[in-house]
Parts: sequence; C-alpha cells; structure tokens
Amino acid sequence: MRELHFKDNFWNTDVTSTAGYDSIIQHLNDGKRTCKEIEDFMKARAVIEEKYGKELLALSKKVCGSSEMNTLKRSLDVFKLQTENVSLSHLHLAQTMREEAKKLEDFREKQKETRKKVEQQMDVLHKQKAAQYKKTTEAKKTYEQKCRDKEEAEQNMNRNATTSSSKQQEKLYAKTQQAKQTAEEADRVYSQNVSLLGKMREEWLNEHVKACEFFEKQEMERINTLRNGVWTHLNHLSQQCVTSDELYEDVRKSLEQCNIQEDIEHFINLRRTGDKPPAGYMNQQKVPWYESAFFVCCASLQYY
Repeated sequence: MRELHFKDNFWNTDVTSTAGYDSIIQHLNDGKRTCKEIEDFMKARAVIEEKYGKELLALSKKVCGSSEMNTLKRSLDVFKLQTENVSLSHLHLAQTMREEAKKLEDFREKQKETRKKVEQQMDVLHKQKAAQYKKTTEAKKTYEQKCRDKEEAEQNMNRNATTSSSKQQEKLYAKTQQAKQTAEEADRVYSQNVSLLGKMREEWLNEHVKACEFFEKQEMERINTLRNGVWTHLNHLSQQCVTSDELYEDVRKSLEQCNIQEDIEHFINLRRTGDKPPAGYMNQQKVPWYESAFFVCCASLQYY
C-alpha cells in the first residue's frame, strides 16, 4: 500500500488559499499541546510519588515494636528498614520522572524554535504571493479597461472619418494613438505581473513541499518521542514495583526466621522469677480464751 505524505495531500486549487498549510499547522499545534499535557502529567505524577515517599519515610521513623525482643524484634527492624528503603526508592522515582518531563520539555521547545523559522519563511511567501496576486488582478482589470478604451477610440475615429474636419480627425487619431499606447503599456504591466506571479508561485510551490517534508519529519519525531517517553515512564513504574517487592521479600524472609517458641523461651530466660510456686496455706484459726491451755491450767489448780 502506498504511503501517504504531507507534501501530496495538502494543496488547494485556489492560488491564494493556505487551507492545506493551515491544516498542517493546526495539527502541529495540537501535537505541541499534547507534549505539554504529557509533560504536565509526568510532573504531577512526580509530585504524587514525592509526597508518598516523604510520608512513607516519616512513617518508617515512627516507633514500631520497640518493646519486642529476639526474632520478632529483628523482623520488625527489617520491616522498618525496608519501609524506609521503599520510601527512598519512591523519592528517587519522583526525581527520575522530573528528569523525563524535563527532556520532553526540552524536546518541545527545540521543535518550537526550529519550526518557528520555517513558519516565518512561509508566512512571508504567503503574504508576498497574496500581494502579487492582488497586483496582478488589478493590472488585469486595468489592461482590460485600457483595451476597451482603445477599441472605443478606434470606433469613434472610424465613425467620424468622413463627417469630421481634418483637424477633428487629427484629434481623434491622436486620441486613438494615445489609447493604443496606454493599452500597450497596461498590457506590458499586466504581462510583467503575470510573469512575476508565476515565478513567485513556483518558489512557493517548492518551499511548500520543503515545509511539508520538514513538518512531517517533525511530526514523526514527536510521535516517536511521546511513545518512547510514555513507554519509559511505564518501565520506571514497573521497576518501582519490582524494587518494592524485592525489599518486601527481605521482610518476608526475615519473618520466616521468626521463631515463636524461641521468642517465648527468650522471654522466660530473660525475665523469669522462679520455678517454685508458694506452699499450701495452713488453717490457723484462733482458739477462744476460755479454751486456751493457760485458762484450763489455772482452773484446775483451784480444786487443790
């Protein structure tokens, strides 16, 4: 299938029309706007990543399991450390996204400046072509009017050739000759303008083709840059997921080393208070005074 190109599809039969050129420029402006939108999108995403990274970093500094001991404590320490590392990776990702957005901004500005020169050149040609077309049209109208004036003068001279005096005939002849000369001058000016318009048209045709080729090349570069830019952006996001998972995997491995029985025994060995429980409680009820041994003894002595 034959490929389509700008230079073959943006013409107009009206020599003064710039509709095809204007259509290309509008498309390029839309493309520039898309570049800016994606650039802003990446910057906004970088802000989100930076905010998340900073909040996660602050969270990793908070107390978490400070009273724990042994294997669970080690696992929680790894958990906090890797949370901090994940936060740092998000901060790094935010910076990377800013750099990618800056590259896109530089590309957009470079294209704008390069395109500006071509647009200025084409605008000059369009104005010159339109001005020359107007001059040629006016010259044509003048030429046609002078031709009519010449014909009218000749007809007037012929009509009065037999009825007018020799002096009047001389005046009519002089007027006819003047009209003829004026018509010839108008013809020369008209022909000169037509020739100049033709040359200007050829120059514009050549420059229009060059501009179309240049704009098409720019558009191909823009599409390729945006496609690769978004692709790279997604690669960074995917890599962030991989990095986070690798860091979390370290936490999971540490949790696998957490030994419940070992932690129980560690606590016992560290904080034990003894292995003997208290003895049983003996029943030691108080004897009433009249049943005490002293009272019984004194009472028995009274009988002797």
